[in-house]
Amino acid sequence: MPNSSMVTEFLLARFSDVWEFRALHAMLFLLMYLGTLMGNFLIITVTIFDKKLHTPMYFFLMNLSVLDMCYISVTVPKACVIFLIDNRMISIVGCAAQVFFVYLCACTELLFLTIMAHDRYVAICQPLHYPVIMNPQVCVRLMLASVFSGVVFAGLHTGYTFHLSFCQSNVVHQFFCEVPSLWMLSCSDTLSNEILNVISVVVVPGGCFAFITMSYIHIFSTVLKFPNSRDRKKAFSTCVPHILVVTIFISSIATVYMQPTSHSPTLQGKITSVFYSIVPPFVNPIIYSLRNKQIKESLKRLTNKKNFIEETDRLILLCYSC
Repeated sequence: MPNSSMVTEFLLARFSDVWEFRALHAMLFLLMYLGTLMGNFLIITVTIFDKKLHTPMYFFLMNLSVLDMCYISVTVPKACVIFLIDNRMISIVGCAAQVFFVYLCACTELLFLTIMAHDRYVAICQPLHYPVIMNPQVCVRLMLASVFSGVVFAGLHTGYTFHLSFCQSNVVHQFFCEVPSLWMLSCSDTLSNEILNVISVVVVPGGCFAFITMSYIHIFSTVLKFPNSRDRKKAFSTCVPHILVVTIFISSIATVYMQPTSHSPTLQGKITSVFYSIVPPFVNPIIYSLRNKQIKESLKRLTNKKNFIEETDRLILLCYSC
């Protein structure tokens, strides 16, 4: 087909065309966005300023918070714009950028969650070896390896997706550029894309889920041996929400990315996409940090204005010395 008939821009979809509902959806998305930014920024600030939190666990929590702020910023601001104004257009470059960063953040987040589960496994099941296994150099390497893997994963899928020709309708039946929704607009054969996608979902989310599940099986078997019921209850209250969020995250990804391309777009599909693109960054601060006793104690210490100013000045001096 000649290039003149090719799609050069896309139109994103809303949950509803009724103005009142559009305003409500924009308000809900904006509140979740602001809540995510505030919660994660608070965790980053506390982790940086409190030396007692300079441990592998909080190192990964801080990186997860940075990632979550980036993850939700990829889709929500643009979604709020299309909810509130009549212009739903996104350029093909902007669409490719959304696809790349959604894949990057989702893949890296899965790897971070897997590393955090391994960190808890080592801390509970092998406490004597913990300082050796999870030393600072290993933590930094694991973080960099996760980000690099996410970049490679995102680059592969973005390039493979936009290698297709889009010459049919330019209406993406989603509030952001989602790959399965883009396949419906392609006039090229998407079979190889679907096969690659299924393999990727099985290997990355499936592999991460299996590793996390095995880690928590070992953790629970060790926790059940604790003589103190209070310690057992504390460990379970920490682990169960983690497993729940990971399950929702991975199951929603599998639901969206493993369904056949011929599947007609529905409101349920849009809602399912929310569960892997917006909900995890929103609930992670609550589950992993803000319910944590050490984080609460650190917040109380930082509310002392004098201490906060001293720590800020120290950080500024450190930055200038570097």
